[in-house]
Amino acid sequence: MTMQDRPSDDDPGAMTSVGLTGADVTGAEAVAAADPDARAPGRRAALLARLYELMRFGMVGGVAFVVDTGLFNLLRFGPGDLLEAKPITAKIISVAVATVVSWLGNRFWTFSDRRTETHLREFAGFVVVNIGGMAIAIASLGVSHYVLDLRSPLADNISANGVGLVLGMVFRYYAYRTWVFTAKDPSRPLTAASNS
Repeated sequence: MTMQDRPSDDDPGAMTSVGLTGADVTGAEAVAAADPDARAPGRRAALLARLYELMRFGMVGGVAFVVDTGLFNLLRFGPGDLLEAKPITAKIISVAVATVVSWLGNRFWTFSDRRTETHLREFAGFVVVNIGGMAIAIASLGVSHYVLDLRSPLADNISANGVGLVLGMVFRYYAYRTWVFTAKDPSRPLTAASNS
């Protein structure tokens, strides 16, 4: 729609804009609708909040990664060689502990304003999403290793821990926001429809 200016019936000297929403809009409303920079402070604050949330998400993921790899290596190669001959068991334990660490960090820090009262549902959804993220990394490794026939240790690490990790991380972030931490965000303004 185009915006047309015409004099107002009440004040011939005042200008109103027609065509924005099908009704007459006056003054500051017309400027805000026509000028995207007029809404910039709200957008800037939302963008900054999302950036901080992404940074917290990355830091929690980094801590969980250190817990996973550190515990795996401790169980396999640490004092007493607890699970030296059982790498799969060591990996299952390290991933389980890292998942709990990640859930706690995301629940109480990254998405603290979106956490729900149903801890069990939230944790179950978190585990399901993590399995989905792991499936993405495994699929990336499978395509590289078996379809593209890139079988070197470097290729396996790039596909699983590079490409797969990044794709899984993007999936996890949006899935956590959409399906796991689903409480109403208190920083979002209530609309007229949500008030009724």
